[in-house]
Amino acid sequence: MYTRYAYRVSTRAARLPLGRVGRVTTTLITGASGGLGAEMARQFAALGHDLALCARRVERLEELRDEIGTAHPGVRVEVRALDVTDDDQVFEVVRGFRDDLGGLDRVVVNAGLGKGAPIGTGRYDANRETAMTNVVAALCQTEAAMEVFRDQGAGHLVLVSSMSALRGMPKSMTVYAASKAALSHLGEGLRSELLHSPIDVTVLHCGYIASEMNEQVAQQVRFMASTEDGVRAMVEAIEKRRPEACVPALPWSVLAPVMRHAPLGILRRLV
Repeated sequence: MYTRYAYRVSTRAARLPLGRVGRVTTTLITGASGGLGAEMARQFAALGHDLALCARRVERLEELRDEIGTAHPGVRVEVRALDVTDDDQVFEVVRGFRDDLGGLDRVVVNAGLGKGAPIGTGRYDANRETAMTNVVAALCQTEAAMEVFRDQGAGHLVLVSSMSALRGMPKSMTVYAASKAALSHLGEGLRSELLHSPIDVTVLHCGYIASEMNEQVAQQVRFMASTEDGVRAMVEAIEKRRPEACVPALPWSVLAPVMRHAPLGILRRLV
């Protein structure tokens, strides 16, 4: 089924962990100017990855590049401005990073939005913005990444989803959860297509991890992991190229079956 694509690397080499095929791993992260994206950049840099970092806040990216350069002088960090809702810019930036770095081993679709309001309460604007960013813009990033991976014959796509993707959520979480469910299904569909190929797909179902996006609710929810610990779990799952993972594993891998099957009344008390 997959032989119609011309691979430039051997299947055996492509299936080895990234960074073990004679060159440094190159990892692209969207939404890298803060929060989970910035911390992923720091932790991947500590592993020796060259980095392609993009976000709207270029000054923050440049500060992060300087920080990483001081901590890890041997790591190459390229930065570019990117608004993920600008389709043309997404393709331009991903292709530009590919050309700058001589290819991309991994693309982490991390940029996302957590706005929302109960449906029908006059905040369609917020719900629409979240849906457009987390679904349409994520699809565009995925298209751009997969274009590169199909052309070079190997790669690793990582989609940063959420535990909320497992069930419909109430109130201000409704559209966010639906958008992340769409992202998770996008990843599973690709994984089904690419099974046994040199292109891997990982979907991360993230629990509560402290970040800029949720800093206002950090003291109001249970099971909140620190940014460093939460991202460490994400990076570990990514490096293992796991098809999907609940991160951090505890308590979320235990809660996942409950979230999938619990009656709605019990689910509301959990979240």
